[in-house]
Amino acid sequence: MYVIWSLAGKIIDFKLLNSIVDSEVEGGKTLRSSYKKDDVILLLKDITGLVEPQPTKERERLIQSGKHYSEMLPIEYVPTEKYMETYYEALKVYSEPVARAVGVVADKIVNAKGKDVVLVSLARAGIPIGILIKRYIKFKYDIDVPHYSISIIRGRGIDDNAMKYLLERYEAKQLLFVDGWIGKGAILNELKKDIVQYDGVSDDIAVIADPANVTELCGTHDDILIPSSCLNSTVSGLISRTFLRSDIIGENDFHGAVYYGDLKNADLSYQFIETIESYFVIDNKEKTENKGNIKGIDEVRKIAVKFGVDDINFIKPGIGEATRVLLRRVPWKVLINEKYKDSKELSHLIRLADEKNVPIEYYPMKNYKCCGIIKQLFDTVVFGKI
Repeated sequence: MYVIWSLAGKIIDFKLLNSIVDSEVEGGKTLRSSYKKDDVILLLKDITGLVEPQPTKERERLIQSGKHYSEMLPIEYVPTEKYMETYYEALKVYSEPVARAVGVVADKIVNAKGKDVVLVSLARAGIPIGILIKRYIKFKYDIDVPHYSISIIRGRGIDDNAMKYLLERYEAKQLLFVDGWIGKGAILNELKKDIVQYDGVSDDIAVIADPANVTELCGTHDDILIPSSCLNSTVSGLISRTFLRSDIIGENDFHGAVYYGDLKNADLSYQFIETIESYFVIDNKEKTENKGNIKGIDEVRKIAVKFGVDDINFIKPGIGEATRVLLRRVPWKVLINEKYKDSKELSHLIRLADEKNVPIEYYPMKNYKCCGIIKQLFDTVVFGKI
């Protein structure tokens, strides 16, 4: 009988094989996940059991001492019952606007790239968004576009082996990168820097939400709540964020990630996707507040000056990024736009801040509804690693 061992050493029966996918590419097997292979092929090395996750405070101390964040993995946050109630409420309230934004950006993708587009989502937050866009294109245009996921790491670059794999199989002009949202644009800047080495590959990126106001390939420029940002692996195919360290990732390997098989009973990956999918409609109209030409990075710099933050990498603007700070970093404080202090869209953020005793401060912002600020643990920090 064919079996797969989970992280906890439990046997997964053959009958579950369709939901616990062991994707295969030429040259060997890639990372297991709870995603179906028809939805996404993960160009990631399975490093399950090879990396000891670090407690949040210890990991933060090491990062601020100069160790790169991609060389460690955080311990996954286990949500409380009350936090999960907040997540389900967010999913209920915001599925329709997220579905509309998926439709808007999918239409833009087809108009810009044609029907031969190949979606390349950025692991891990981009994966469920890539699946939703793929499903929307099938829903409206009856086209089954390929969807792969690869790793890009700020300060380390895009996975060159994964890019070579794709370019051996598709024309450069077909590839389009997908992510969940843009905070201040750090990953987009990394992408633009790295992609110049691949002739013909566009450095465009398609996202659901772009409050930073830096791309037109978006569903909205508003800072909207994407419910998947509220959780970690349990809404992302049970995989970790991506990992890159030379003792584990070889010269010819894809970047790595861990499969959290022991969390399979808490897996909500397809519940999220199918809930959003149930709100798909053929005709979508983009809804965005007029912010003029204000760029998110300008607002981030103003926040840095106002709160005495020396390194803007400590500042994580937008709902998605602020949530990440609370889930896997050591937060100093959370800023909430005064206009949205009573918004249900930020309920999960307020719940998390309360659980972790993180102060909330109300502060006016143009582009963002909230912003997380990481706590500086030392008087002197090795900049550029955060």
